[in-house]
Amino acid sequence: MVGGAAAARPAQAAVATTDTIDTADTTSVDFPAGTLFAGASSLGSERPRLTIKFSVAASEAPEAANAVSPTDLADALNDFIASRGRPSITFYGTPAPAPLN
Repeated sequence: MVGGAAAARPAQAAVATTDTIDTADTTSVDFPAGTLFAGASSLGSERPRLTIKFSVAASEAPEAANAVSPTDLADALNDFIASRGRPSITFYGTPAPAPLN
């Protein structure tokens, strides 16, 4: 796990992709620490699918300058997979599931 701002709680999986979730609702969601985020990317129907899951929690709240948010991690993962020629991933987390990025 990577640092976050609140105490860790057990996370429940909310695995979804842009194929199964209507992303028209852009309401901001506050995700609790320990939320499991998941998303997938594929290069087409013939290619293997890449699925990534992560959660962020911290035992103590770091200063804002040192905090690592789930969005920070999602952006870094998307930069990495883009360098491998894959399309970006929209990560979803609980509750709902709702989009993170």
